[in-house]
Amino acid sequence: MTLSGIVVTQIYWVRQAYSLQEKEVNDRIVIAMSTVVQRILDMNQDSSFVEPVERVSANFYTANINDTLHPYLLEALLRDEFTNSNLLSDFEYGIYDCFNDSIVFGGKVLFDQEQGKPQPTATNIQKKFEKDGHYFGIYFPAKSSMILGRMDFWIFSSMLILLVVIFFAYAIFIILKQKRLSEVKTDFINNMTHELKTPISTIGISSEVLMGSGISHQPERIKQYAQIIQSENLRLKNQVEKVLSIASLSPDKAEWKKEWVNMHDVIEQAVSSSKILAQGENGEIETVLQAEQHQVYGDRVHLTNILYNLLDNALKYCEDEASVVVKSWNSSGKLHLSVQDNGIGIASKHHKNIFDRFFRVPTGDIHNVKGFGLGLYYVKTVVEAHKGKIELKSALGEGSTFTIILQANKHE
Repeated sequence: MTLSGIVVTQIYWVRQAYSLQEKEVNDRIVIAMSTVVQRILDMNQDSSFVEPVERVSANFYTANINDTLHPYLLEALLRDEFTNSNLLSDFEYGIYDCFNDSIVFGGKVLFDQEQGKPQPTATNIQKKFEKDGHYFGIYFPAKSSMILGRMDFWIFSSMLILLVVIFFAYAIFIILKQKRLSEVKTDFINNMTHELKTPISTIGISSEVLMGSGISHQPERIKQYAQIIQSENLRLKNQVEKVLSIASLSPDKAEWKKEWVNMHDVIEQAVSSSKILAQGENGEIETVLQAEQHQVYGDRVHLTNILYNLLDNALKYCEDEASVVVKSWNSSGKLHLSVQDNGIGIASKHHKNIFDRFFRVPTGDIHNVKGFGLGLYYVKTVVEAHKGKIELKSALGEGSTFTIILQANKHE
């Protein structure tokens, strides 16, 4: 907000400076042209009153004279007076003769060329002015450039301030980005610590029980605690492998074993496995498979995993009975796969970060759903490695729909 205020203020002062310079240039032009008129009258020994110089438009000025005027004399006088007034901007001029009721001469003056005999030249002054009598007109095609040329200090200082503002804004952006990254990493470490400590604690407690002297005569309890240790050890192994594999996953470094994959089979397999978890939570998963072209060239394992990840999220982030719909359809030679849920949804402000590594939607001190913030990052990475894209449609409290778009096989 402060930076915007500085920029707006600077723009205001530059415009004010331009207005002042423009007024000064206008005054100098009027004075120079008035001096030319007076010198012409003195040469003609004419003491009659003439109308003052008139500014017709931003770049166009006219001045009345009482008699015909030779172009060479006018150009010489204009060059002289404009040079004395430091108005070294190229201009065009035209002379109107009321006896002929037309422009009798039009020419250009270029200050970077030596003065020569005036030659008639096509100019912007091609028609009669809306005035009577003898007069001449001056047109400055580059008047704005002349004004800007007088504002070197203002332009330099404004550019300097603008550079400082850009550098300062960039520094703030980097600081905020680092702050967000630090918060994300802290959240990831806290989640990982919790996820790893829980199975370790369970294994430790079970081990202590097995080491007790009285349990040796209770084979059922020994088997029970051995199964707990085995289960928690597998859970711990999976967590560690998940962190290591996903954190290092890169389309350039990962090994992709690509083959033709029937995505309907992949969906059916993932849904079949996830239905057990859904039924345990009184939820349901429905499939609507309408795609006629449903084979893609890719890595079956990773393509299966992204479906598992999306289904897992759809079931976990639902406060009531989960209702998940998996759809497939073809459009423009592409295979579209969507996973729609009736969960808590994702606020629009988090959509741009939801696929970032380690990012989890902030929930304050409430952590109902555990995780590392790697699942959607994994999904996006795999999809992009298959030259596809993933889209999100979600609103807070209205559920989410993730749609994967892949190139379909046209010859099934």
